[in-house]
Amino acid sequence: MKHKIGQCELCARVEVELTRHHLTPREEGGAHLPTAELCIPCHKQIHALYTNAELAERLMTIERLREDEQMKKFIQWIRKQPAMTLIKMRKSKERIRKSR
Repeated sequence: MKHKIGQCELCARVEVELTRHHLTPREEGGAHLPTAELCIPCHKQIHALYTNAELAERLMTIERLREDEQMKKFIQWIRKQPAMTLIKMRKSKERIRKSR
């Protein structure tokens, strides 16, 4: 699958591979709601940190994602990384506890 190249709506890095992120997850009724074009690391980080329910309830906009403390730290870090940097993600310990 070929990704589009452009600017991430979350971290604002340019010349990155973009993926479509449903701001309200499809599983939570967001199939026809707004989406955002995010770089792969930002998209993976969101889903590593938060459950679909959390995304639907409190993090359904780019602004809310940017203001969340966990994402804010990640965004500060990823902005310093080269555009084609891909990173490995693990679910946060807190997210693992919530899914049990």
